[in-house]
Amino acid sequence: MKKMNLRDMYPFFKTDVWVDVDEEVVHEIRRFDLEESAYRLRTYRHRAYYSLDRNDGIEQHVLFLSISPEEYYERKLSRQQLYEAMCQLPVKSARRIYAHYFLGMGKVAIARAEHVDERAVRKSIQRGLKQMEYLLKNM
Repeated sequence: MKKMNLRDMYPFFKTDVWVDVDEEVVHEIRRFDLEESAYRLRTYRHRAYYSLDRNDGIEQHVLFLSISPEEYYERKLSRQQLYEAMCQLPVKSARRIYAHYFLGMGKVAIARAEHVDERAVRKSIQRGLKQMEYLLKNM
């Protein structure tokens, strides 16, 4: 048994009130306090002060965002330019960039699938991106 001060846990106690508490209860209270402080630290670090469970419609706005016709057209043009630039790349670079950025494959997974070294895949993607940057600037 351990002694605990209820004044530490409940702010409405104005004087010290000591009670005997079992070790398991003290351990659980301590664990809860640590989890609560970790949660507060995470919300502070990530600036997550708002919850999406507020029922004020913010999650509806985020999930069902409608874009204007102008934005749709701009996205279509930029996507078209991106594909044109990718078509001008060497086949290996284009295939590896597509696998990495569009299919979400890791560089190690691409290297395993092609039976090559991971460094070769990484360099090929870097060179391809530089070439794409040059091509997109000149379009």
